[in-house]
Amino acid sequence: MSGVTFFTLGYGDVVPHSGVGRALAVIEAGTGIGLIAVVIGYLPVLYQLFSRREAHVIQLDARAGSPPTATTMLSRHAETGGLGKLEDLLREWEVWGSELLESHLSYPMLVYYRSQHDNQSWLAALTAVMDTCALILVGVDDLNPLQARMTFAMARQVVVEIARSFRVSPSRYTGGDRLAHQEYGRMVAILVAAGIEWNESVNVEETLAALRATYEPLLDGLASALLLPLPTWIARQDAADHWRRGHRGLIASRLIEELSTPTTSEPADVTGRRMAQRLLSRLRRRI
Repeated sequence: MSGVTFFTLGYGDVVPHSGVGRALAVIEAGTGIGLIAVVIGYLPVLYQLFSRREAHVIQLDARAGSPPTATTMLSRHAETGGLGKLEDLLREWEVWGSELLESHLSYPMLVYYRSQHDNQSWLAALTAVMDTCALILVGVDDLNPLQARMTFAMARQVVVEIARSFRVSPSRYTGGDRLAHQEYGRMVAILVAAGIEWNESVNVEETLAALRATYEPLLDGLASALLLPLPTWIARQDAADHWRRGHRGLIASRLIEELSTPTTSEPADVTGRRMAQRLLSRLRRRI
């Protein structure tokens, strides 16, 4: 009878006769309706918070690659003359971090919600943003470090609070696997080739290692607990953005690169016509 009343089925085969029994039945039926209403209203809230989080994660595909890396993010913005736009991007990720912290502490199950692709996750995106801030603070002389400092502080607070909430301890990770000395040299070469003025001081690598030691063990602990891999500092050779895949993805990628990095002083309409003709010739060869 209690189950039938709580879930408001109303078979009527057993009914209370006393006043107290009827009052309890009414209270229990009201509690059951309230539980169903809470469950129905609870799921849309989770989906809204999840979709808001994933919208920013998906945006990193074109900006930082898949999986996202700090080297790719900096070099792509520098190659297209948009290095100054990184300040606005980092400001958006500072807001994203505050929203993530509030929502994931209020609804802890969101931490386990996976992204649509196996090489994307909120933890990987957060790691790439923190790595980017670390590079700007330590070695990039072209940017004002204020916004990178604010975003890094917000992102580290996210990592610390979520790790504390889930009782995840920092690992003994030293960072050698993510950025060894040889990989550091290759990263600097990529950034310089993209046009970034890198700090050539002798202790830059040691300073970066000290800064990484303040957040990478926590990230590695969360990655082990949530079974989410951390991205590397430099993109793998076989890594490809999701938007570059699919039908004629390579042609679209090359055309976008040519349009965004003009190499001649010709008017834009002349350059556009030449690129359009080149695209048509490539398409005809593939048909």
